[in-house]
Amino acid sequence: QVQLVESGGGLVQAGDSLRLSCAASARTFSTYLMAWFRQAPGKERDFVAAITGSGGDTYYADSVKGRFTISRDNAKNTVDLQMNSLKPEDTANYYCAAKYYTGRYYYASVPRYDYWGQGTQVTVSS
Repeated sequence: QVQLVESGGGLVQAGDSLRLSCAASARTFSTYLMAWFRQAPGKERDFVAAITGSGGDTYYADSVKGRFTISRDNAKNTVDLQMNSLKPEDTANYYCAAKYYTGRYYYASVPRYDYWGQGTQVTVSS
C-alpha cells in the first residue's frame, strides 16, 4: 500500500508560479511511475505530467508543455510539479498518482494508476 500526500496548492494570479509536492510512503519509490493529474469542477480528471522511476523520462500534456516541469527525488520519496506562467484554465484540483512500473513508457489514463492522493487545489485568477 502506498500513501500519497500532496501539498503546495493555493490562490495565485495569472502569470505566477507555484510548486506542488507529493510525498509517498512507498518503500521502493523508484519502482513507481509517478504522475500528476488535475480535475476542474464538472470535468473529467486529466493527465498533466508523468515521470519514470529513475527520473530519466518525463511526459507532459500538450496544454502544459513548456510551462510545467515534473521532477522527483528518490532519496526523499517526493515528486514535484513546478508550474510557471499559470493561466486561469489551470485552475483545478491537482492529484498525485503512482503506478508500480519499471519501464520507460508512461500512462495517461486514470484507471492505469494504482494509488492516488487526496488532491490539492490550485486557483489562478485573471
